[in-house]
Amino acid sequence: MNVIANWNDVPLFDNEDAEASFWQDARVDLRLMESSVAAGSESSESVTITLRMDPRMLGRIKRLARSRYLNYQSMIKQWLSERMEREMRERG
Repeated sequence: MNVIANWNDVPLFDNEDAEASFWQDARVDLRLMESSVAAGSESSESVTITLRMDPRMLGRIKRLARSRYLNYQSMIKQWLSERMEREMRERG
């Protein structure tokens, strides 16, 4: 089994079959995966805020997030980001 220790070792694939074939004989090194997750977190760039919300609305948001296998806070941030981008495009 080929262990991928650097993301540069993953080639660009022409199609899904080529990618599937590659990953049959390869796996990502756990340290690379952990460092990628840590680097992708926004903990060093995030600011904690307090947002008051109706408990029923929060419950519905949490259920929706669970149905999508997402963390509800991440889903809310995604929604806010998408809406902000739309607003910025519309203002032109």
